[in-house]
Amino acid sequence: MSETKELIVGRFNDLRVVDIRDGGFVLAAETTSKKTAWLDRRADPELTLGDNKEVFVYGDGKGRLVATTSYPEAMVGEVAYLRVVQVQNMGVFLDIGLPKDLFLPKGEQTERLASGDYCCVYVYKDKFSDRMVATQRFNRHIGQSEARYDRDQKVKIQAVAKTDLGYKVVVNNSHWGLIYHDDVVGQLKRGERRVAWVKRVVADNKLDLHLNPPKRERYSQQAERVLAALETAGGSLNLHDKSTPEEIRGRLGMSKKDFKAAIGQLYKGRKIFIERGSGITLR
Repeated sequence: MSETKELIVGRFNDLRVVDIRDGGFVLAAETTSKKTAWLDRRADPELTLGDNKEVFVYGDGKGRLVATTSYPEAMVGEVAYLRVVQVQNMGVFLDIGLPKDLFLPKGEQTERLASGDYCCVYVYKDKFSDRMVATQRFNRHIGQSEARYDRDQKVKIQAVAKTDLGYKVVVNNSHWGLIYHDDVVGQLKRGERRVAWVKRVVADNKLDLHLNPPKRERYSQQAERVLAALETAGGSLNLHDKSTPEEIRGRLGMSKKDFKAAIGQLYKGRKIFIERGSGITLR
């Protein structure tokens, strides 16, 4: 990572040690800006003047920027599923994995929260200070740019809510997506992160998604899963083209169609023997 040009709060920065004092290090970017961050000496006692260090920078609420080598649950511009650790009249505090908890103001909440609850939030930087702040009013930040995605493009998602149609998700921390109930095997839990694939871009820069990769990629993944199951089972499985869909899904967690495609691929690749009506075995 090259040295950071400008110190960015709420993100990782590659900063240089410009001073050593108060039991720690003063770090700065290569810009002429006077903005600096303080890193506790215990984070890396071997640092010396002029050394560079990759750190996460956040405001401590007292007007000072603090650097840490810890990885937070989320950075500015990201969605996170966080636990409420303290409730006050002005809002709640969330555990983001840093010494300073993340503040979710009461006016930014869309649900009643109690200590121990988990909630989905978007993390942003307060425009009047260097504080990281949380909000549940996603529409101010999500879907504000043009959704430029290709069909079958792989994306990162985080589930935010379950609706009558399916699961509402945030795509790449930037856009709204929907995964229909029929495209989900089991459940997609609130806050759960997964990868998905784009079906289409619809109105208002929203996306329809599915959780199964494109056929070529999916069959390759399913073939690897069959091989792993064969190795675990000692080299043979009593599954074949006459097995019921329930038997196949219960044993391998895939559809019968995907299973048949996978064993066909493995057979052509001379990885397995197929014994009709009996099962499959490793070569």
